[in-house]
Amino acid sequence: MWSTPATFDRLRLALEAAGHATHAPSLLFHDRPVGLPPAPGLRELPIRAYVDQLEAEALKLAAAGSGPPIILGHSMGSLLAQLLAARTAHAGLVLLSPAAAANSQSFSTDPFRTLKNVILKWGWWEEPTLCDAEGARWGIFNGVPDDVARAEIEALVWDSGRVLAEMALPPLFGNTTRVDYARLNQPALVLVGTEDRITPAGIARATARNLTGTVDYHELPGAPHWLFWGELERQVSGMVVEWLAGLH
Repeated sequence: MWSTPATFDRLRLALEAAGHATHAPSLLFHDRPVGLPPAPGLRELPIRAYVDQLEAEALKLAAAGSGPPIILGHSMGSLLAQLLAARTAHAGLVLLSPAAAANSQSFSTDPFRTLKNVILKWGWWEEPTLCDAEGARWGIFNGVPDDVARAEIEALVWDSGRVLAEMALPPLFGNTTRVDYARLNQPALVLVGTEDRITPAGIARATARNLTGTVDYHELPGAPHWLFWGELERQVSGMVVEWLAGLH
């Protein structure tokens, strides 16, 4: 959420160096240049639209002769990965700091503190959203060096308030984020930081319990939500590469 495929640039280099082809599509309207107003149509966009888009991308890869993919996501992307995997053939899942599905909830007040300046505005669920610097520093980039956090915050893009509402308040929005875990029976790697404040480790635990394939689950001591910097990023990249090697 609020991010672009640039999040995965260095992880993709590590994966490709290990011999894996990678594909990182930009979600709808997420390729709009930073600083521009939100794109028309973003305000009413549901999470289903993101999953439909990703399914179309997966079908293109299949038509090009690729085998079933390993689907990797971070945060909201991990939820999208699960919803996509329930629709399409896949060879496994890599879920980094996963956001909660309607049926993998874990209560914490930390996400509220992270998002309070977004969700205390009346009608936020019908408007484009952008995480403010205060909330982002507290709940997404806590523990991240100031220069890295500042650059990442400046790169955030507008996202759909409807999607945020469907994730945060699933019963009020038709439980559209409910995952059919019976269909997620391929191997999965789940990683989360113990200091994650926006998608706390309890969500990752609930997700890992619900997955019906073999699960390799790790909590990273002292790690925040944002995994893409410094030695932590190298550790995560190494764990993903090692896990993939073990699938063959």
